[in-house]
Amino acid sequence: MTQRKKTDRPGSSPDSKSPFHPRNRHQGLYDFAALIRVEPALASLVSNNPAGLATINFADPLAVKLLNKALLHSSYAVRDWDIPSENLCPPVPGRADYLHYLADLLAGSNQGRIPKGKQVVALDLGTGASCIYPLLGASDYGWSFCASDINPASLANAQAILERNPALARQIQLRHQANPQFLFKGIVAEDDWFDVSLCNPPFHASAEEARAGSVRKWENLNKTGTSSQPEASTEPLLNFGGQAAELWCVGGELAFIERMLRESAAIPTKILWFSTLVSKSANLPAIQAALKQVKACDQKTIIMSQGNKESRLVAWTFLNASQQAAWAKLRWSNGKK
Repeated sequence: MTQRKKTDRPGSSPDSKSPFHPRNRHQGLYDFAALIRVEPALASLVSNNPAGLATINFADPLAVKLLNKALLHSSYAVRDWDIPSENLCPPVPGRADYLHYLADLLAGSNQGRIPKGKQVVALDLGTGASCIYPLLGASDYGWSFCASDINPASLANAQAILERNPALARQIQLRHQANPQFLFKGIVAEDDWFDVSLCNPPFHASAEEARAGSVRKWENLNKTGTSSQPEASTEPLLNFGGQAAELWCVGGELAFIERMLRESAAIPTKILWFSTLVSKSANLPAIQAALKQVKACDQKTIIMSQGNKESRLVAWTFLNASQQAAWAKLRWSNGKK
């Protein structure tokens, strides 16, 4: 069972309850036959594991990228998605889970009804070259997105993806964060109001720590090489890639989130629900303390499990229940649109 979870998909097996959100499209094992139909290049990278189940080598960056490209095409009608090899390759099922839990969060401010349509506007901090959250959110819920990043090259790649997907592009706006010291400042304009913000912070505190994490991941997968790795190389590859700003920042995840909390307190009525992923559970006590310091009116911690991995979603708001209800009525027509 453990081996199946590691190699066949980051989710569930046929004889176990799926760890994904009930609305997640990626329940059960991957249908590789269907995925190969939309992404033929994946065929040469699929093989059977000892149990006879189709799988890919999840330590192979090319295989991982093609798998996620096929998932985006088959499940979300995103065509010709691609990212440079040096950029972070997002696992689509896990990224989708974040959005489904955010939809539940907004429903809690809307008498239990999930708001859908372009009148719901989300802010994606650090969208990266993949533009993954806006693509999934626009496809699943019809939401509009403002997506920011500090890297012009990443934004250029995201723009290229949008140009190949004009139907989704109409609901996604890209913005460059010119000052890497800030997250919201310089992105949230005076006439902006967002229903939710989301972020997947850099995990590590330094380049050295990020490299050590790559080695540990490689060793955990028990791999010695990949089909796309040059024969002369003995360097372990991190299967999801990633540039510096995607993988690490000074102070690591906790410092990044504490900065986010401080900045959010400066714009308390600009965003209904602020949110972030938290990879390290050890950071939660400090985050809870910081939430008290910024005087958040309400906060929620949601545990998300995908196969062998567990992460947390922390969300907070500066609006009380009556203010949330007024926000929902004004912006979402009480969920009836």
